[in-house]
Amino acid sequence: MKLLILTGLSGSGKSIALDTLEDSGFYCIDNLPIKLLDDFVSNVMLQDQVTYGKTAIGIDARNQSESLYTFVDKIALIRDQDIECDVIFMQAEESVLLKRYSETRRRHPLTDLHLSLKEAIKIEKDILMAVAKDADLVVDTSRTHYHQLRQLIRDYVQVGDAQKISIQIQSFGFKHGIPLDADFVFDARCLPNPYWSPELRGYTGKDQVVIDFLQSESMVTEFSEDISSLLERWIPRFEQENRSYLTVAIGCTGGQHRSVFLVDSLARHFQGKAFSVIVRHRELQ
Repeated sequence: MKLLILTGLSGSGKSIALDTLEDSGFYCIDNLPIKLLDDFVSNVMLQDQVTYGKTAIGIDARNQSESLYTFVDKIALIRDQDIECDVIFMQAEESVLLKRYSETRRRHPLTDLHLSLKEAIKIEKDILMAVAKDADLVVDTSRTHYHQLRQLIRDYVQVGDAQKISIQIQSFGFKHGIPLDADFVFDARCLPNPYWSPELRGYTGKDQVVIDFLQSESMVTEFSEDISSLLERWIPRFEQENRSYLTVAIGCTGGQHRSVFLVDSLARHFQGKAFSVIVRHRELQ
């Protein structure tokens, strides 16, 4: 049996993720009080495993804070009942959340406490901090649009059904900010940059002319091999800690050439291993 707990900051895309899970065959419940989680698992999921064999539950900061403090213990008890239980935590930068609420004119759930929107976001982060630390997957949606988020959730569900651990390898541009959801971050800005060759500037790391350029540079090969060796050594350690998801981010200046090439190279290297690989190029729209 599979139970996904979807939680995180309001405005980070939890509703989109929950809708995607429903489209993927999950029975979805939004904003279930944590106090009812034990009863739901014992009296509903385990009693009707056909209907609720794959269930996703949305939990947010409207739960009382004392209930959130027992969240980790409740997840451990659920797993003791032979239920595969993963926690997905979604977040976004404060400026992005403020903009989204301004554009949609939606009300933040904590503004009922007579708080400003900025104050509500800060309090929500503090309330959910303990939950975020123990999440199996942290998704930062600050620069993720609707279709990218849906695809990311679908990929997570698919590889989760088939593999013990899945590795997301993503490229990004440092000038657009470091991904907040990365477990490893590698800086490729020390490598030769195709951008400074006028004939290569308009291409990306997916185009053959850029691939040929980077493959001809020994520094690029050494950089890629070093990352591969490090990951091959440490991924089993993460598996021993029952991690189901690991995010590796490789950045260059703009996220168009070097990082894209390296991510695709690493993905090819790790294909066919004892885990699944998800590729994401954050700056390639």
